[in-house]
Amino acid sequence: MKKRIIWLTILMILIAIPALRADEGMWTFDNPPLRQWKEKYGFEPSQAWLDHIRLSTVRLSEGAGGGTGVFVSPDGLIMTNQHVGRGQVSKLSTGGRDLVHDGFYAPAREQELKCPDLEVNVLIAYRNVTDRVQAAGRKGADDKQSGAMRQAEIAAIEKEAAGPADLKAEVVTLYNGGEYWLYTFKRYTDIRLVFSPEEQIAYYGGDYDNFTYPRYCLDITFFRVYENGAPARIEHYLEWSANGASEGDLVIVPGFPGTTQRLLTVSQLKYQRDIANPLQMQVWTSRRDVLKRYAEQGAEQARQASPGRLSLENSIKRLVGQQAGLENPRIFAKKEEQEAAMLRAIAANPAWQREYGGAWRQIDDAYSQLPGRAKQIAYASLTASRLGTMASNFIRYAAQSALPNEKRYEEFRDNRMAAMKLSLLSTAPVYTAMEEAILAGWLEEAQKALGAQDPFVRAALAGSTPREAAGKAISGTKLHDPAFRKDLFERGPSAINQSRDPLLELARRVEPVIAELRQWQEEAIRNVETRANEQIARARFGVYGKNLYPDANFNLRIEYGTVSGYEEDTTLVPFRTTFYGLFDRATGFNQKPPYQLPERYRKLTAEQGQKRLDLSTPFNFVYTADTIGGNSGSPVINRNAELVGINFDSNIQKLPNRYLYIDENEGARAVGVHSAGILEALDKIYGADALIREIRRK
Repeated sequence: MKKRIIWLTILMILIAIPALRADEGMWTFDNPPLRQWKEKYGFEPSQAWLDHIRLSTVRLSEGAGGGTGVFVSPDGLIMTNQHVGRGQVSKLSTGGRDLVHDGFYAPAREQELKCPDLEVNVLIAYRNVTDRVQAAGRKGADDKQSGAMRQAEIAAIEKEAAGPADLKAEVVTLYNGGEYWLYTFKRYTDIRLVFSPEEQIAYYGGDYDNFTYPRYCLDITFFRVYENGAPARIEHYLEWSANGASEGDLVIVPGFPGTTQRLLTVSQLKYQRDIANPLQMQVWTSRRDVLKRYAEQGAEQARQASPGRLSLENSIKRLVGQQAGLENPRIFAKKEEQEAAMLRAIAANPAWQREYGGAWRQIDDAYSQLPGRAKQIAYASLTASRLGTMASNFIRYAAQSALPNEKRYEEFRDNRMAAMKLSLLSTAPVYTAMEEAILAGWLEEAQKALGAQDPFVRAALAGSTPREAAGKAISGTKLHDPAFRKDLFERGPSAINQSRDPLLELARRVEPVIAELRQWQEEAIRNVETRANEQIARARFGVYGKNLYPDANFNLRIEYGTVSGYEEDTTLVPFRTTFYGLFDRATGFNQKPPYQLPERYRKLTAEQGQKRLDLSTPFNFVYTADTIGGNSGSPVINRNAELVGINFDSNIQKLPNRYLYIDENEGARAVGVHSAGILEALDKIYGADALIREIRRK
């Protein structure tokens, strides 16, 4: 027995050591990495420091997408990435005024443009509700009943915490069910565009340079939040560092990382590697190809398709890197070794073995059912089309609003209805020709993947071809008209159910198929998975304590690292780039796409312009913080809580970090825009004097 205890203690230490050595982790604000900061960097921030950066950092949400931003003035000014704000900038554009291509700047407040459907959230409070949620789940006689009781308790907690319309309370799942926290957000919906550069410089190098480094991108956009028709008065915002980050500096990166899956079991990872990811690649590739074909019809069609096409290209390239990590035998072996070590630790403790030992097998059994329905999960929906998504959500709203709050889908519960309404009633333009092309292409792919006799395909097509079904639905629908949607929503479920709008009828036909699939996933997979994950989480807490961070889920986290270049192959990569490199790259490619510069930049290549612009100013830089998608727009700050840059990308080495932390010694880096470079561009290139005065407060 004594030898067993000694062996187990050694094993626990060996398992925990890697996280202590590296700049790893997407930590929650209730459990920041204080010990790691103190031991590695001698940094001991106060609670007031942590509260300040939490309240300065914001989440931007637009439909199913979004990113991070940061308050940079007391008058509600937010900075984020251009690629985070691109959707809104595109929605504010027209055929005769392409703000994405040309850029935009409002020197005066009255010139700022109101965004059609952007929401900004600030995490103002959080408390642990784990005991209450888990206790409710334990009352169930089986997984189905436990899942229902758990969800009912979550809905009750959220309803109890409901407040004014500008507050939103959400129960957030951490450690895959090991903990549940009630997060309360301050909610802003009057958001206005202040500044956005030309996309050619924000996304310089296009898809070729995406997820690479060195980079030369001014990937920034400024919005302003308003309350009661006036700029919001903000207490917590970040001071701007004119000098920015230097090599070797500790940097802190708060933000809203989207999704990691580092806590998945090996069987779950195998499903991602062998089935889910290849299917997702097919879906995204076919959707991108539809937009490419549509864009080839003309300049206006290319403008309309650009945001969606670029987003899909980004997703595809990211998934290629993530899948390469799962297919790398060395990386996957690390995951297998981690799980084996965990199972050995549990087996060495009889009490743990009794309580937790069966959890992995339960997940194995549940996931063995997924391959047979994987294609249905991938294709049985209308979400490829914006209008199709609206139609489905109207049909679901009519059905869900008739149910008690605790029995509804999460997105239709009382605490989330304001966000759903914002999306449904968006005034953003809808391009019906593009929507028809998207829906037709999607239905063709679904028919090809699922077969003509599949229930979803039969319901969607109703005896017609994919192009006929899409043409009838889109040409006859009125959902493209915001006034029609507003009237329909206000008249309520009865009007929705009685509507003969052809797109609503299509959505109504397929909804039973989609609902059955969702119910099957909930009962056969998620309920089993949740119970098993709670057991695995408790086992991990037993081994690690809380020296472990939860997987990312687009809620507020804090990351950290060092500003540092790296070795790649046989050469060295510098920690920063400069404007010298930008102009050299454009010249080296003879100003050919995607390396041509916007017109205002080309004018600076004259001798007089180069004397005005300090070409040695840092432009982009890299650091070891453990970031991922969703951290786009995260502030990069120093020990004094000063903004030294803004996160916008990762290099290719880092892409597998969705599933496993990739060590800094392997060259994995986050990429940001340097604060000094931002100021230099705003001043010397854009002449944005009012904006500079506001962020520098001079």
